[in-house]
Amino acid sequence: MPTLTGAIGDVNVGVALESMRWPRGYVGTDHGTLGSVFLSVLMALKSPEQVLGEDEVRRVKSLDPEAWYPVGSLLSLVDLLDRVVGTQGVLRMGRRRFEASHRNRVPYTSARDVVYGIDEMYHHVNRGSSIGGWTVLAFEPGHAELEKTTPHHCAMEQGILSAALSSAQCPSVVSHKQCFREGADSCIYSVSSTLRDARWSGTHTPAVP
Repeated sequence: MPTLTGAIGDVNVGVALESMRWPRGYVGTDHGTLGSVFLSVLMALKSPEQVLGEDEVRRVKSLDPEAWYPVGSLLSLVDLLDRVVGTQGVLRMGRRRFEASHRNRVPYTSARDVVYGIDEMYHHVNRGSSIGGWTVLAFEPGHAELEKTTPHHCAMEQGILSAALSSAQCPSVVSHKQCFREGADSCIYSVSSTLRDARWSGTHTPAVP
């Protein structure tokens, strides 16, 4: 089971999340996450000091948005957010993360662009070996299904996916069909929409491996 350690800000943080389950195939060797992802936690909160405490907010604010930090520190921070404000707060954080890291970087013009592009989104702000990712299981008119094998909080990833679909002018219902945090070996998300035109299907062609 991976043990994720490192430093955040000027404080050394040893994060051994040994009680946490990991998705199938995840090893997480040298798994790092951009500082901008940590900062999106603060963006999701109206009063971050009241939720996270002044010391933690000060440490997060000290991070360089373009520098890499151990993912274990982020997983611990988001789990704290979940315990304090619940799933809706983590979903909101995922939406803020999309706005901060991806919206202006890549133009998503259809649901197809998002479904086949979310793995690239993940690897843009995460690096390391055997860190998991996203796989498209199905894509058909008005329906898609994706598998996630990243260690990040499922609600946060759902928020990213929902925000990306909205940015592509294809509002959709995203449901979480199975969850590695609840005993499954991966997460499965279902995406459905009443749209069947170019806003859904677009013109994106998946990259050939």
